[in-house]
Amino acid sequence: MEFGLFVQGYVGKQALTDPTAEHRALMNETEYVIQADKSGFKYAWASEHHFLEEYSHLSANDVFLGYLAHATDRIHLGSGIFNPLAQVNHPVKVAEKVAMMDHLSEGRFEFGSGRGAGSHEILGFIPGVTDMNYTKEIWEETIAEFPKMWLQDEYVGFQGKHWSLPPRKIFPKPHGTSHPAMWYAAGSPPSYAMAARKGLGVLGFSVQKVSDMEWVLEQYKTAIQDPDPIGDFVNDNVMVTSTAICAETHDKAVDIAVSGGLNYLQSLVFRYHDTFPRPEGIPEWPEVLPEYNREIIELLIAEELMICGDPGEVLQQCKRWEQAGADQLSFGLPIGISHEDTLNSIKLIGEHVIPKIDTDPVHRTTRFRSAA
Repeated sequence: MEFGLFVQGYVGKQALTDPTAEHRALMNETEYVIQADKSGFKYAWASEHHFLEEYSHLSANDVFLGYLAHATDRIHLGSGIFNPLAQVNHPVKVAEKVAMMDHLSEGRFEFGSGRGAGSHEILGFIPGVTDMNYTKEIWEETIAEFPKMWLQDEYVGFQGKHWSLPPRKIFPKPHGTSHPAMWYAAGSPPSYAMAARKGLGVLGFSVQKVSDMEWVLEQYKTAIQDPDPIGDFVNDNVMVTSTAICAETHDKAVDIAVSGGLNYLQSLVFRYHDTFPRPEGIPEWPEVLPEYNREIIELLIAEELMICGDPGEVLQQCKRWEQAGADQLSFGLPIGISHEDTLNSIKLIGEHVIPKIDTDPVHRTTRFRSAA
């Protein structure tokens, strides 16, 4: 199992009162990715969100990742996601950005796409539409065009319901052989199977705990056995995300978690990601989850809903994800905790956890791409 970091420019309540919160969040998260690169993490994923005042201000993630391409050496940089809906980002511009990022990172870019998980932001780009299902047909008619844009000397062009382009030579072409690995941000079980049939890896942002892996793998790993890949190769990959806090002692890690504002972050996730299945116990906005105390944090750890503890405990918790079949575990770090505690978590995981689980020096997606 490989390891990643997930960042999204989260600002929380501070965005309403602190004019420096936005800048501090963005700058801190570049430091987290740079440290993750030094600590042996293989992937860093950056979200794309719009209009979400108290949640994510990382709207131009291509610019963010372009900076990190120069500031890092080994870590793969992924769009989690670039939204390829024509009304949000023209598909040709997305193809160009992906190829440009592939050059700037010297082949370290990962192309994650999706339809967006929240009606507030996505339908803001599509006036008059109220049903998020409408975005499915836009994504479906678009996603298979990207490998053609990258690999055909002159792209044959496209005439679809939602966008069109006459034949054109699209530049730059991706760096080196083939093209970046392609991923899809999936929520529901049918989405995992659909992604597998297209040969796409899955960004499993909706997987809440280890036991969720059973239905994820059943849907995905069965369908990936007989794919009809849209790209140059099959990216047989399931990435899942989990909150992670690692400290020198268990008590210190729990104390950090208590102060991390996790209740508000979790409430905002389901406020804005209104296409995600709502777990039992998550209230509807504007009601929010109560503040977490030590008892609640210990319960979340016991229920395998978060990774938290000293290095030995975090290692065992990560092994549970590996045993369940996750190909990649990416950590969303609680933004309410201090900058120093966050960097310390990354360093401790890099020193004590990753070397004991991920012993392959080569990225999984690099092997797939090299064999295309």
